[in-house]
Amino acid sequence: MLESVTTTALTSALTGLSQRQRAIADNIANVNTSGYRAQVVSFEAELARSVERGDGAVSPTVRASTAPTRLNGNNVNLDTETLANIETVLRYQFAAQAVGGTFSSLQTAMRTS
Repeated sequence: MLESVTTTALTSALTGLSQRQRAIADNIANVNTSGYRAQVVSFEAELARSVERGDGAVSPTVRASTAPTRLNGNNVNLDTETLANIETVLRYQFAAQAVGGTFSSLQTAMRTS
């Protein structure tokens, strides 16, 4: 009853953004670990295609970064990770607000009927 493409897509986005936050945290925690390859989470392109199909349900994919490595084999760039974290937090807050607004509108509609 409460499932719509919008709600499903927002839920998928929150899942993907949450996974990205975990990957960024792991990357930052391993900035000095020899041989560690940064993780990259993607889901936006597949989410857009899924919404176009009228579905909205996707799962994030995690892969190792192909960025160049330092001499110790690590390829985590702290500046890049910090900026990615800020962007991810802002996107997560926006998506969470959208979900909250959807349910708030539904709650209001149920009260007035």
